[in-house]
Amino acid sequence: MGSTTLRPSRKDTILSRRYIEGQIAEGKHVVIFEGRVLKVDAYMKFHPGGEKPMKHMVGRDATDEINALHSREAREIMLAYQIGRIEGTWTNFLPPIQGGKFRPYHEDTCSSEDNSSLHDSASSGASTPPSPIFEAIESNGTTHRKAGADSSGVSTPPNEDAAPRPHFLDARTRDEIVFDTVKYPSLDAASQESIKQKYRDLNERMLAEGLFNCNYTAYLVECCRYTLFAALSYWFLQLGWWGTSGFWLGCLWHQLVFTAHDAGHMGITHNFHVDTIIGIIIADYIGGLSLGWWKRSHNVHHIVTNEPEHDPDIEHMPFFAISHRFFDSLQSTYYDRNMTFDAFSRFMLKIQNYSYYPIMMLARFNLYRLSWEYLLKRQAPRKGPARWHVWVEYGGQLFFWYWYCYLVVYKTIPDWSSRLTFILVSHVVSSPLHVQITLSHFAMSTADLGINESFAQKMLRTTMDVDCPTWLDFFHGGLQFQAIHHLYPRMPRHNLRRAQKYVAEFCRDTGIPYALFTFYDGNKQVVGRLGDVAKQLRILEECRKSIAKEGVFAHPH
Repeated sequence: MGSTTLRPSRKDTILSRRYIEGQIAEGKHVVIFEGRVLKVDAYMKFHPGGEKPMKHMVGRDATDEINALHSREAREIMLAYQIGRIEGTWTNFLPPIQGGKFRPYHEDTCSSEDNSSLHDSASSGASTPPSPIFEAIESNGTTHRKAGADSSGVSTPPNEDAAPRPHFLDARTRDEIVFDTVKYPSLDAASQESIKQKYRDLNERMLAEGLFNCNYTAYLVECCRYTLFAALSYWFLQLGWWGTSGFWLGCLWHQLVFTAHDAGHMGITHNFHVDTIIGIIIADYIGGLSLGWWKRSHNVHHIVTNEPEHDPDIEHMPFFAISHRFFDSLQSTYYDRNMTFDAFSRFMLKIQNYSYYPIMMLARFNLYRLSWEYLLKRQAPRKGPARWHVWVEYGGQLFFWYWYCYLVVYKTIPDWSSRLTFILVSHVVSSPLHVQITLSHFAMSTADLGINESFAQKMLRTTMDVDCPTWLDFFHGGLQFQAIHHLYPRMPRHNLRRAQKYVAEFCRDTGIPYALFTFYDGNKQVVGRLGDVAKQLRILEECRKSIAKEGVFAHPH
């Protein structure tokens, strides 16, 4: 009886780095997950989180990002798109959405290359992204990573129309990169692989401790608090105490957002549809904000945290800039538009440390605009499991504006001065939420340390936690543990304080600094960062005046 040779399935075929590069050069969306090569083009239009987060993972080992942000069921669905495997440690490419360049693959010319070091030792190949510490500064002032022969490590191409600018901005960029490379663990492959493994071990420890299990008793307490605030708002409304009624409504909105945030991350029931409906009821029906808009934006934020060109949560031009890099009129890959650095921007940014709190008081009005922009521009998923959620959101928006604007503001409150008081008080009272959201990121690093930085190190480098007594946890709503939340987005917020000691141990073990500030000191850090950028802008203005007068940056030696 003859022996039978079992051939490996197509999904188990070992694919070379060079072949994967060629696939991406053809416009394919290829990501690495737990040693598997996934071609996710067909899945992208069904992805509930939208296409942008996936585009930022093209050519990268997305194992930690996928595990952190997706349920086991979602990860199993992704495996259907496996086209092969890799051998050894993967060296990331710079994704096309971030400016990466890729060589086409031609089998007749690449076979010998595939069988050489590119196949067995990808980390030493020509396409290895270099260290970002040694960046070349182009004559027009645009900063680039040096690239190998294939240019796969090149960042966003230069803007040839950009005007020359003072060299101190380029020096500032280099200084920030050098500061972080000194402060944080080495970016070499061995150090980052060690951090990845320790992060994954920590995840297993968190699971064993039951920290991903929801504490429903805590939500019972939350619901009692919500009911109390709603009842107080209604009672004072009936008494004609318009400002007091608006105060308690603002308190209700402030607190409800924390649970909507939990639901958006599937941190309550861990069921995608159930948690989404809970979130829509809270955000749309009660608060007038689109949960779908928030999830679309927030998913990208968790992938490219604090990257000026990519993270929508720090793209607040023309009102705020937390980095001098916004002075270059960056192109936002999220909004697909230029963040113009114009005369109005220059005026607002020079006073941003003073305008920060006043603008935060009215920030909710901008969220209404973004919510309706999301719905009217049909940015919601049109296919896949989330395709019907948008219709529930439309109903929620109509319901909110009916009860809030018509039944309460127009029908119940008798005159426009009282109506304006009610509206402003209810919105200003909920404003600490916006301070809390920006607090965790505005003062943290925006430096680009390269595409091989581990997920865990990047999250801890770009996010701070806020230290507060346990009895104040209800006020911060879990957002005071943003660094822990970024490491484990699906962990229920009532468990984040318990997880803190494990994350602190992880930081001590890996040498990654754990940024922890009091609420007061955190605010000082944010205002200080805004003031620092405003000062850089004033220096830039002086330099440009000098350029206009002298015609040169400096006299030649």
